[in-house]
Parts: sequence; C-alpha cells; structure tokens
Amino acid sequence: MSDLSDIRREYTQGGLRSADLPTNPMQLFELWLSQAKEADLIDPTAMSVATVDSQGQPFQRIVLLKRFDDNGFVFFTNLESRKSQHINHNNQVSLLFPWNSLERQVAVTGKAEALSMIEVSKYFMSRPKDSQIAAWVSKQSSKLSARQALIGKFNEMKTKFAEGEVPLPKFWGGYLVKPDSIEFWQGGENRLHDRFIYEKQASDWQVSRLAP
Repeated sequence: MSDLSDIRREYTQGGLRSADLPTNPMQLFELWLSQAKEADLIDPTAMSVATVDSQGQPFQRIVLLKRFDDNGFVFFTNLESRKSQHINHNNQVSLLFPWNSLERQVAVTGKAEALSMIEVSKYFMSRPKDSQIAAWVSKQSSKLSARQALIGKFNEMKTKFAEGEVPLPKFWGGYLVKPDSIEFWQGGENRLHDRFIYEKQASDWQVSRLAP
C-alpha cells in the first residue's frame, strides 16, 4: 500500500466570517462562482452529483451546472441514464463544487425535480449541433462492445440530421435540484477551516458555523 500521509499543505488564501454572509446563500454562491470564473479555473461550473440506487449504494459523477437561481441548481442529462434511474427511485441528491485552487468547496443537499419539456427544449436548441446529435447517439450508462460502435452511430445520425434542426430526443431532459442545505467551506491555516451551513426553514434560511 502506498503511504500518502506526507502529502499536505497549508490553506492560507483567506477566511470566511459571519459578517461576510448574506441572508440568502444563493448570493454568496453567485459571488464564489463568479470568482471561480475570474480565476480561470478549469470547468468552474463542474459539480459532482451524488445519487443512491435502490440497494442504498451511492454513486457520484461530474456534470456541468447550466443555470441557478433562488429555486436551485439545474443540470441536463439522458433520462434513461443511471443517475436518472436513481433519481426516479429516490430524488434526494447531493452536489459538490470543488474549487480546490481557491481552497473552497460548496456542498448542497436537496431534492431533484424534472424540468418541463419547454425548459429542456429551450436549452437543447442552444447546444452545438454535434452535441445535439451526440444526445441521440449515447444510450447513457449502458455497456458498449467498442468505441467504434459509438463513433459509427454518431456518423450515421450526423448524416441523418445533416439538413435542418435536430429534434429533441424524448429520453433527454434535465433536473432542478431544490436545496435543503448549502454549506460553504473555506480552507484555513492549521486545518482550522471556516464552514457555514445554510438550512432551509420554511421561506427563510438559518445559518450556522460548523466545526472544521
């Protein structure tokens, strides 16, 4: 077994104080996301989505956040994918934004709700045409005999949709994750990190500091 115990560093970029906290956590999330984009982080909108299958086995995968507002966080996916099957069984999910270079994390718990076809269609039509075609090609999470089979199907569909618009697949959609809690983590010296959690209370948010 490889010993990794000596890999460590200090977190010195800054702190997070209660005086810095707005009453609405989405305002702080918007600020942190804008700072992640300004810092030229790779994929600043990337987030880990954690779901649980019917046997209680957790799964995680990285997806891209496509929209957020006071209602929650939006992402799009194949509705026949493993994550969608899990959400159909148990719509409680967790999101994690790992902005490691800024010594920050944002962790979200909440419930995923399917988006309307109007919302899905609007986003789908904004995608590059090849990405639209790829949505038709991939039977997400299913086993493949070889990559060439996927490429062959893509080329076939590219020829089929060479003229005109690519229609929205019936098996493609998206979810709104409505948050129950949002935790902001800022690295601190000597492992004395700053952690604040917002928890939904009726129409308001209650914020508490957590031990690092």
